[in-house]
Amino acid sequence: MKIKFFSWLWSMRFQFFKYAVTGSSAVVLDMCSLFILKEYAGMRPVLAVIINQLFIINYVFFLNKYWSFQSFGMTGRQMLRFIIVACLNYSIAISWMWFFSDQLSVNYLLARILNIAVAVSWNFLLYKYFVYSKPVPVNAVNNQPVVALEEVVD
Repeated sequence: MKIKFFSWLWSMRFQFFKYAVTGSSAVVLDMCSLFILKEYAGMRPVLAVIINQLFIINYVFFLNKYWSFQSFGMTGRQMLRFIIVACLNYSIAISWMWFFSDQLSVNYLLARILNIAVAVSWNFLLYKYFVYSKPVPVNAVNNQPVVALEEVVD
């Protein structure tokens, strides 16, 4: 059981690397746009996060779709699923900023970095197995999933 689990983790290393590069570039864009909106446009941190997340969400969706997870087609289905995950992340990001920055007076940039670090952990698995997953083919006769021979042998 342990060997299969570690083998499964190891098999995703390149995909996770691409996901991490996408995420890292998104963090740089996120932090820069947050800083510009707060410091130069004079916005409160919560409003700045509301605005900058709309841009970052689209950037992450398309880069992950085509590069990290190499998922072509089904854009509407994937976008809907991505929006569901993004809405969850968006709500958490705003609540997180309100709680840590407004209520606890934690520096807004530090609060944002901590929020992003926590979100990375669950987003990879949600993207891989929910957002960009390929539909399982179903047998038209008996409405059962079509299983490859290798899966039966294992």
